[in-house]
Amino acid sequence: MKNLTREDFLSGKVDLHIHSNYSDGKADFKEIIDSAKDKGYKLISITDHNTVEGHKKYQDEILVTGAEFDCWFGYVFIHLLAYGIDVNHPALSPFLAKNRAETEGDIIRLFARRNVPKLINAIHEAGGIAVLAHPACYWAVSLERLVKKLMKYGLDGIEVYYPYPRFRKIVKFHSSRDVKRIADKYPELIQTGGTDFHGEKF
Repeated sequence: MKNLTREDFLSGKVDLHIHSNYSDGKADFKEIIDSAKDKGYKLISITDHNTVEGHKKYQDEILVTGAEFDCWFGYVFIHLLAYGIDVNHPALSPFLAKNRAETEGDIIRLFARRNVPKLINAIHEAGGIAVLAHPACYWAVSLERLVKKLMKYGLDGIEVYYPYPRFRKIVKFHSSRDVKRIADKYPELIQTGGTDFHGEKF
């Protein structure tokens, strides 16, 4: 993933933020994979909320294991993307959903009580990397300060390429330009991107 470029994401052939019907998406997990392969995608990741059940059932050469965890970090509600994880690793178990509602209910997910430092450590123990999803959406007085605090706990990357105007224009508190500036300022951060797809046909 470190070898991916801006052009890879902008070309539409890499999408590392997709949701299936294992959480709050509408599309079938396997159908997403098949459709991505038919369309010539280089790499995808299905990142269902707080669950890896789809990845336990399906694997493919273009599919990166992933999940999106709902967390509170201080006063800020954030989403952490986990990539390249061993989905059967016991370190992840305390952070995974215990029922269907914890994967798809927006209100229920707001009550998440995951400890972010421990979650990042668990992602690392499971062989993965932790990436901050759609950073422009967070109600943080200073987005850069938020990112720096997370980096102290081992944050590996930041989602730079994300369709804010299309998907989250109402709840966007920072600009995509701010996100790119912060990501470029800290070259140790991996820059990722995805569409946050939730539809019926990928």
